[in-house]
Amino acid sequence: MSWCALKSFNVPAVDMRVLRTRYPLAAVGIGCASIAGSTLWRSSSRKHTAAAPFASLSTSASPSLKEVVATDKAPAALGPYSQAIKANDLVFVSGVLGLIPETGKFVSDNVAEQTEQVLKNMGEILKASGADYSSVVKTTIMLADLKDFKKVNEIYAKYFPAPAPARSTYQVAALPLDARIEIECIAALPKA
Repeated sequence: MSWCALKSFNVPAVDMRVLRTRYPLAAVGIGCASIAGSTLWRSSSRKHTAAAPFASLSTSASPSLKEVVATDKAPAALGPYSQAIKANDLVFVSGVLGLIPETGKFVSDNVAEQTEQVLKNMGEILKASGADYSSVVKTTIMLADLKDFKKVNEIYAKYFPAPAPARSTYQVAALPLDARIEIECIAALPKA
């Protein structure tokens, strides 16, 4: 999140009252979480020698604020995406499967063994980012069969200390490579 404050660059002040009346959506778009100086709200009948001050709050993740996280200790991405991305003191870990990193094959067809491998792979990605299981704030679990929920919970609980992260769990129609489970997460990076 960043603040941007602009004083005049010989740009005329905008009368927001007129803009809001004639083009309400444009006024919202120009505002975009902005705070305008009081002179911006004054009548445009008075001549201004300088443009009104303008401040804007922005929450953009520009490319310079986005860092790829990659490790050979977890399976490579199966498509045009990253294993994880660091942005704004958070780590966004893509969906992880129970693949053995060296072979790219599933550890087994068993959901319990796939869950263990998913969480080991996730741990390696978190470690490569500078985070760990204790810094995970949200997970999303996708299961091929919701009947596996109890088995997955037993294994999952071993990896996430209290307080456990927020979580969503869904049964999905299919997973990549016919996996039994896929887990993604968001972690907060420790303050330096």
